[in-house]
Amino acid sequence: MAAEGNSKPAKKLSLKENYALLTRGLGWEPSYEKKEDIFRFINFEGVKIHDWDKWEDPFRLTMDAYWKYQGEKERKLYAIVDAFQQHNGQFNVTDARYVQALKLFINGITELEYDSHRGFNILAREFPGVGPRIAAQMQSLDELRHATTQIHTISQYAKYFTGMNEFPYQFDRVWYLSIPKSFFEDAVTSGPFEFIVAISFAFEYVLTNLAFMPWMSGAAFNGDMATVSFGFSAQSDEARHMTLGIEVIKFLLEQDPGNVPLVQKWIDKWFWRGYRLLSLLATMMDYMLPKRVMAWNEAWEIYYEQNGGALFADLARYGIKPPKRAPETIAEKGHVAHQMWSVFYTNRDAVGFQMWLPSEEEMAWMSEKYPDTFDQYYRPRYEYWKSLEAAGTPFKNTTLPQLCQVCQWPCLFTESGDPTSLSLRESEYQGQTFHTCSDGCKDIFDDTPEKYVHAWLPVHQIYQGNCFLPGVDPTAPDFNPMYEALRYMGIKPGIDGGDYKGSADATNWENWTSRPANIHEGAYTDAVRDTANPADASARKAG
Repeated sequence: MAAEGNSKPAKKLSLKENYALLTRGLGWEPSYEKKEDIFRFINFEGVKIHDWDKWEDPFRLTMDAYWKYQGEKERKLYAIVDAFQQHNGQFNVTDARYVQALKLFINGITELEYDSHRGFNILAREFPGVGPRIAAQMQSLDELRHATTQIHTISQYAKYFTGMNEFPYQFDRVWYLSIPKSFFEDAVTSGPFEFIVAISFAFEYVLTNLAFMPWMSGAAFNGDMATVSFGFSAQSDEARHMTLGIEVIKFLLEQDPGNVPLVQKWIDKWFWRGYRLLSLLATMMDYMLPKRVMAWNEAWEIYYEQNGGALFADLARYGIKPPKRAPETIAEKGHVAHQMWSVFYTNRDAVGFQMWLPSEEEMAWMSEKYPDTFDQYYRPRYEYWKSLEAAGTPFKNTTLPQLCQVCQWPCLFTESGDPTSLSLRESEYQGQTFHTCSDGCKDIFDDTPEKYVHAWLPVHQIYQGNCFLPGVDPTAPDFNPMYEALRYMGIKPGIDGGDYKGSADATNWENWTSRPANIHEGAYTDAVRDTANPADASARKAG
């Protein structure tokens, strides 16, 4: 043992040396089990890997560095969240329509973070290579953190507004939440390479900036500093995930030329599935932000057409082409948000958030942003629906729509080249007819129909009587199938959804804040102070 006082301080290890210690022994060769029995699905998809050591984790994160880095972000984030709660920040957003968008976020997006956590946990077990195994483990932790911070942040809103307390229950039952749910269930039940191409590349690399840039900027613009803080806190993780996504693609393509057609097929499939999922985001950006940052078509041009175009130009040297159905997404960018809002509005009694028709001011904005589509196809529709509301006979859909067998959206999208014609495709499989909403979804179904024929489609299940709570008697004289189906989904009929005007959220907002529940239409009640024109306030009270 060295004499006291003569010992040298321990040498600080480099990042590479730390990473080597973290991963030592993980790449052992089994002696009494076959590799194919340990890594059960690695040959399932036909991918050829000749040298796992060629896959390098570009960040080489070690556990001590990871916890230190994330801990610092947590302290900053929760300081903002605590201040937001202490100062009742939920009342500082533009108006309560913004909260309706948060209901979609907590119900439709946060659960996807947890599903992604589960999926990467599986990959960390199934990949034989050390680099991908550690990268999958780190991303699994990231995704769990994202789900947790989102729940903590948005929980302040759940104390005051309807429709936000039952999100885990609703995610498994609500009809429109089967869309994001089916996306990740499709990915998790794929092989390991398809999963990582689906999530790390097609979704994280190509599409995730649409969620974490324009949407979070919109949250900030509407005064929600807590939500934007968790968004930007997660964005640094998303940058790592995107890097992992591109590394995955290049690793597969460089390992063997036979991997190219497989990767291309997965890119085609998951780009389309991700695009259909992001229809929710298009609706939130164009209709649910009282103060808007940019339109969906502008975001698509920046984050897919420009950024994605540059990416696929780079991948062309490997033989990879842009996604097969990318031209359809470009043709539809002027329509998708308006069509989705129409679907939700006409089915507003069957959703867990409130709906409204755009004001004249908002329609003027849409006319400016969508000069080739809005005034011709959508303004007349909204003006007609407004006239029905004024006459006391508002339009509502009293039936349930046909769902796509793949993406599970209602088959209410139009043809990409003809917005006056509904897009509906049919496929035959084992003597039965299955319906899809587009050529993109039909491609996916026809490639592996056995995976989708057993899809749990909420509308079908409701009509079959499988969406009622125990004890409900469908033969009772006063039985209301829609009311009982909503109770099964965890939606409070007449409270969580329906018309925004007159809702509990709108009324409470004006009582609590003395500000209009709709900044574009003005106050709905006499609880709002009109400091600009006191005479108007007096007249409203008298009326």
